[in-house]
Amino acid sequence: MSESDQPVVVVIDDDESVRESLRGLLETISLKVALFRSVEAFLDANPLVLPSCVVLDVRLPGASGFELQKQLVEADVDTPIVFITGHGDIPMSVRAMKAGAIEFLSKPFREQELLDAVRQGIERHHAHAAQRRAWVQIRERFAGLTDREKEIMTLLARGRVSKQIAGQLGVSEVTVRVHRSQIMQKMGARSLADLVRIADRLKTNDENALDPVAEGPYDGPPRTSRTAKRVKRKQKGGGNLAK
Repeated sequence: MSESDQPVVVVIDDDESVRESLRGLLETISLKVALFRSVEAFLDANPLVLPSCVVLDVRLPGASGFELQKQLVEADVDTPIVFITGHGDIPMSVRAMKAGAIEFLSKPFREQELLDAVRQGIERHHAHAAQRRAWVQIRERFAGLTDREKEIMTLLARGRVSKQIAGQLGVSEVTVRVHRSQIMQKMGARSLADLVRIADRLKTNDENALDPVAEGPYDGPPRTSRTAKRVKRKQKGGGNLAK
């Protein structure tokens, strides 16, 4: 793991002795630690610290720990939070956990409790980061499809089979199958079911992502017109079309 990939734990507490004690504890498991005495000091840090987990006191001078949690949630920042407090109660704990906190520890707490909570937070942060990278990769792969491939992927996601897609788009079934194979390869799908799951994720995260082709009823393959049928019958009967 490179230094830039090493997890960073931010500790925000107005008691310097607590901050330094937590630094020493977290460094015993080889974590980088950044200390701040208030929410404002953390938000004003230059350069901004991007933590893998935040150990946060509830009561602080200025903005409270709950206010920082609210700001992070509203900004769609999913950094895990471990709350610590010397004045906690059950309603406060419930409030913190409902808003997504990893743990709510009352001082004095056991060191192992904090270490376990921080480890859980870092693991969650890594999982979320991996999910974000996978999502970006899916979007990039979908953007690399041709317009026709996007059309066919959309129809596959809507449950259409090759014959139906061919009829709706006015192409042969062989053409649809070739495109389907190319789509699966480009999207990294191991099976049609896997491709549908990817399509569902695209649809869930972006309503317009899977809409390059208008939905329409399937009426079977293109029907031959009556005129064409009469011409075909005359050809079989040896009729003279020049008359």
